[in-house]
Amino acid sequence: MSLIHALVAKGTTILAEHQSGKRDFSQATQTILSKIPPNDSKLTYVWEQYLFHYISEGGYTYLVMADNSAGRRMPFAFLGDLQRKFTSAPSSSSSDEIPAYGLQGSLAPIIAGLMHTYNTAPPSDELSRAQNELNQVKDIMVQNVEQILSRGERIELLVDKTDVIAGQATAFRRGARTVRRQMWWKNKKVLGLSVLMGLFLLWILLAQICGAGLNHCSSSSNT
Repeated sequence: MSLIHALVAKGTTILAEHQSGKRDFSQATQTILSKIPPNDSKLTYVWEQYLFHYISEGGYTYLVMADNSAGRRMPFAFLGDLQRKFTSAPSSSSSDEIPAYGLQGSLAPIIAGLMHTYNTAPPSDELSRAQNELNQVKDIMVQNVEQILSRGERIELLVDKTDVIAGQATAFRRGARTVRRQMWWKNKKVLGLSVLMGLFLLWILLAQICGAGLNHCSSSSNT
């Protein structure tokens, strides 16, 4: 747990407190309270592996003991909330006449509730909210960059495909010219064969009339 022990005191007189563990820290808290100057101040004391954070204002001290993992922002945000709840309570106006632990019944549950909230789901302070907003902006920037890179990859793929299509078109034109050239020669061959076939058929026809050597036609023309 982060927040372990919290209290509200008038000078060195504890008005209410709450602790979440079983260990007794009363001697440590009394020692810390005796060292807090009477003027308004905000400070952190180190004791063993624990940190004692406090806000002293208007003669009242709001103190919380936490472990190192809590840092400083979260405990002081807790103390700020505790101070606001205490000063807004009707009992705070008559606390000068209240003896030690005189507000334990009414204020201790408030301290316990705040400690539970900050230990389980602490509300974001201004710096944390700014950091979260900055992280969100960074995430958006990263997403935008990734989208740009993705579009760039798609453009490169499109260019590559265009180059491939252009190469295929060039190869097709070359193939078409080759096919046309082959068809031209084929047509010439067919035409030549047709002429030869026509001459051969003409010879056969004349051979049937005039003989194989065309002698009869030539002799008849001589007579």
